[in-house]
Amino acid sequence: MITNITGKITGIIKYVSLLGEQLPEYSFDQFNVNNVPTACVVRDGKYIFALSRWVSPKRTRSYPFERVYNTLNHSTKITVIPVVKDEGIRGDRDYIQWDTVSLMSLLNVFVIFAYYDTAEVNPRNKQKITQQQFNAQFVKTKIKEIEQCHSSALHWNLNELKTNFHSILDKAANAYQKIEKQMGVQLHSREGLEIFRNKIGKDVTNFTEFSRHKSEQAQKRESVTIQPKESLQSSTKATITIRNYLGGAYFLTADEIKLVDKQVVLIESKHSKNAILPSIGDIKDGLLKMILFSNLTDVTVNKTPVKSTAMLVLTSPHINNKIRSKDCTKKCDAFLQRNKFSVTQQELIKTLFDEANRNNFTVEIRHSQ
Repeated sequence: MITNITGKITGIIKYVSLLGEQLPEYSFDQFNVNNVPTACVVRDGKYIFALSRWVSPKRTRSYPFERVYNTLNHSTKITVIPVVKDEGIRGDRDYIQWDTVSLMSLLNVFVIFAYYDTAEVNPRNKQKITQQQFNAQFVKTKIKEIEQCHSSALHWNLNELKTNFHSILDKAANAYQKIEKQMGVQLHSREGLEIFRNKIGKDVTNFTEFSRHKSEQAQKRESVTIQPKESLQSSTKATITIRNYLGGAYFLTADEIKLVDKQVVLIESKHSKNAILPSIGDIKDGLLKMILFSNLTDVTVNKTPVKSTAMLVLTSPHINNKIRSKDCTKKCDAFLQRNKFSVTQQELIKTLFDEANRNNFTVEIRHSQ
């Protein structure tokens, strides 16, 4: 039986991120979105902002949350997301979803809806394309518009959807027709893009409903699937439907839940089979989930009101025993010594524990089952 959890997010309380990287800085004049790291700082005169870049509109395909996480400590945050990515008739075609836009708005991240206009033939599969690049000048134009924007990221994102999204989709469709002709690789038909364009309409509500249906289907599939990077104490997942003041909804899953005395613990799990810890990218991906889970209100489990807490669990078969972020320093030091973590790993764990304690969630590191 799948457990159904609902909750609301009225706003993200100030989140203190401690694992964010020192981002390289570029001048706007020399900036090309295709030639910089996937997270960086851009300076344009008096304007300074942190920018992240998605390589696919599908969140689960490329783990972009790590890049967004690395920009959270900056006052102005921008993320560039392709509205669609077509890899060829023998590959995938993914579209941006409302839930992604809504989540970025909650995190106060300005979204640039962008499109690819160049690509190369995939050398490993001549019926697919690869090395897709954004129209760099279009991205720079949008950055200039954001510099002059005096409203919140939420208002920017909604306005872009209402006033410019259709024209950007048209640009994407025209660019892919050009790429198809130049590369000699058959892509998906333009008809599919037109269907997507018509379904979302001019009304954002249509976009939410269209995305909601696709997300619900993905949620149901994921709720009965154990991913390779998960090591759970139970095989039961839970669907989580999160609604916010924007009218949007996220359809997520918890890797595991624990329900005791009308209190539910929402658990995100990251597992490493070969290393003693999951990768830093996986950890940051989990932390962005913690931002959501730790800010839930009005939580119900199968329609029964409960209190909720959030937990990030890191597992490996190479770990002896377990430790939690709320445990005392003496116990933590003993755990680190017993498992022979390197100095760098010890610093990472202590910083991660500090971040958890400051933001009111729990991190547990333990031996995998």
